[in-house]
Amino acid sequence: MKRSFLTSLSRLVSVAVTTAALGVSAQAQSPSVEGILVYNAQHASLTQAWAEAFTKETGIKVTLRQGSDTELGNQLLQEGAASPADVFLTENSPAMTLVDGAGLFTPLDPAAINQVAPAYRTAHGRWVGIAARSTVFVYKKTKFSKDQLPKSIMDLAKPEWKGRWAATPAGADFQAIVSAILELKGEAATLAWLKGMKENVVPFKGNSLAMKAVNAGQVDSAVIYHYYYYGDMAKTGENSEKVGQHYFRNEDPGAFVSISGGGVLASSKHKAEAQAFVKWITGKGGQEILRTGTSFEYAVGQGAASHRSLVPLADLQSPKVEPAKLNSRKVSDLMTQAGLL
Repeated sequence: MKRSFLTSLSRLVSVAVTTAALGVSAQAQSPSVEGILVYNAQHASLTQAWAEAFTKETGIKVTLRQGSDTELGNQLLQEGAASPADVFLTENSPAMTLVDGAGLFTPLDPAAINQVAPAYRTAHGRWVGIAARSTVFVYKKTKFSKDQLPKSIMDLAKPEWKGRWAATPAGADFQAIVSAILELKGEAATLAWLKGMKENVVPFKGNSLAMKAVNAGQVDSAVIYHYYYYGDMAKTGENSEKVGQHYFRNEDPGAFVSISGGGVLASSKHKAEAQAFVKWITGKGGQEILRTGTSFEYAVGQGAASHRSLVPLADLQSPKVEPAKLNSRKVSDLMTQAGLL
C-alpha cells in the first residue's frame, strides 16, 4: 500500500513539473479533461500534424471533426451555444467572418495574436491567421508568351478570354478570392466581373482537376491557389510539369493572399486548452511544421520562414485587405445572381 501511494505521488509530481515547464495550466493536464474538439476545415494532414505535435508536447488530446469551410461554418451557426466544438480552423477567412458575425467566438489570448505578423491578424482579436495561401494564375507554357499573360485578374472577364480559363466557382477557395474582389472593387464591379466570368470560365470541381486540365491542354489556364502546383511538383509532377505560374502582384485583386483562420468558441467547455492549442499552432512549433512539411502553405508567424520552394510572401505584392471584412454571404448572393452558383 505504501509503495503504491509513493508511486502515485511520484507520478503526480512528474505531471506537475511537466505542466509548469510547458506553461500549460494544471487544469489542462487534469485527467478529468478529455481534451478538445476541433472543427477542422483546414487540410486534414496539416492539422493532424499540428494536433499530434501539440498533444506530444502538452498531453492535451485533440479530436478533429473534418469538413469544408462552408459546411462547418454553417454547422456552428446552427449549433450556436450548444456546439460541442472548442476550436474552429478554416482554409479561408470568410467562414471565420460568418461565425464571428454570429457572436460565437471568444477573444483570443493576446499572446497568440502577437505571435502572428500584423498583416495576418484581425483588428478585433477574436480570431487570427494560422497559415496563408496565394492566388495564382497557372497556364500551359506552350500557349503563352510572357507578354500575353493577363495583367490583372479583372482582365479574365473580357471577351478574348472566353473558354480560355478554368476555376472552381462552387469552392470556398475561389469564393474567398471573389470576396477580395468585392472588398477592393465594390459590389457593382464585382457583379460585372462575375457576369463576364460566367461567359468565359470553364468550371471544374476542384483546383487540382483544373490544374490537371491545364497541364493536359484541355484548357489554356486556371485561377487556383499556389500550393496545388507545389504539392504536385513535390510528388510526381505529372499534373503540373507543363504548367507555368503567373503572380499578378501590384496589389491586384488577383494577388490576394487568403488567410486560414483559427478561433476559440465562446461555448467551449475547455477554453484554457483551446486557447493553448491556437497559441501553439501560431507559435514556433506550429509554424515550423509549415516550413518543413508538405502542405506548402505560407507561415504567418512573426519572423517565421515558409517552405523554401515558395515565392516569398513579401514578393507577392498582395493587396491590403482586412480579413474580418470578407463577406461570404454577399459573395454567394452575387455569384448566384451571375449564374455561377
